[in-house]
Formats: sequence, structure tokens, C-alpha cells
Amino acid sequence: MINEKLEAAFNDQINKEFFSEYLYLAMKTYFMEQNLLGFVNWFDVQVQEEHAHAMGMFDYLNERGGKIELGAIEKPVVEGNCPLTIFEHVLRHEEFVTSRINALMDVAEEVKDRAAMQFLNWYLKEQVEEESTVGGVLATLRLIGDDKKALLMLDKDLAARTFVAPVIG
Repeated sequence: MINEKLEAAFNDQINKEFFSEYLYLAMKTYFMEQNLLGFVNWFDVQVQEEHAHAMGMFDYLNERGGKIELGAIEKPVVEGNCPLTIFEHVLRHEEFVTSRINALMDVAEEVKDRAAMQFLNWYLKEQVEEESTVGGVLATLRLIGDDKKALLMLDKDLAARTFVAPVIG
């Protein structure tokens, strides 16, 4: 049976992961309106990844005998009005998620739940990858500036991204 404090922390993080899915779905709509289908694809993959992350924690909490309590998902607000500012928001959000995973790890360490710490190591590694990926797109967008042709080339590159279901834990 999982510690009650850790159970609550997992439930909170599950909510945050579902919020991330919802936020990226909202961001996708901006790119749909701009007809940037490669960016739409990039966010489709993000939506699927965030759902998988939430469900990984959901399944883990259930496996450990914890009680799953789903809370309301806050309405997402997309900050930005161009690809660059939206990706700056994405990076800030991923940094926030990293801080929350670290806080969840802190609780696991506090209650000395080594199984949870081992499980969460995958998420910590994933967050390093997430921040790096977003940082790469952001660096390219900064380099592009107002060059519409370069933006379309990036859009074409982002269309090639595919979802690979993660093996969590």
C-alpha cells in the first residue's frame, strides 16, 4: 500500500499531466487556424505523450493500491500569438512540469518509497528530453525570425514527428 501523502502527490501530478494534455490541445488549435499542419502534428504527438504520462502514473498508483482521485482540469490559457511566443510558453510549462516531478520525487524520498523513486526516475529523464526538444524548436524559431519560407520548412520538418508509446517505469 502506498503512503497517503505520496498518494495525494501522485493524484496531484496526474491532474497536472492531464492539464498538460489539455493545454497542448489548446495550442494545437492556434496552429490549425494558421494552417501550419506540421506544428499541428507536433502538438498531436505532445497530446498523446502527455496522456500516456498521466496514464502511466494512474496505472502505477492503482498497481500500488492507491486511491485514484481525479480532479477538475483547469481551462488552459495559451500565452502567445505567434509560433515563437507559443513555444516560449511550452518551454515555461515543461520547466514547471519538471519542477512538479521533482517535488513528487521529494515526497517519495521523504517517505522512503524506493519503488516510487525508481518509477519517477523515468519521468525525470523524460523531462530532460522534453525541455531539450522544445528548446531545439525554440532556437530554430528564434533563428527564423520573420522568414515565412523558413517557417514553412520547419513546419514540414515537424510534420515528420511520430508518436511512439513510451515504456514507463
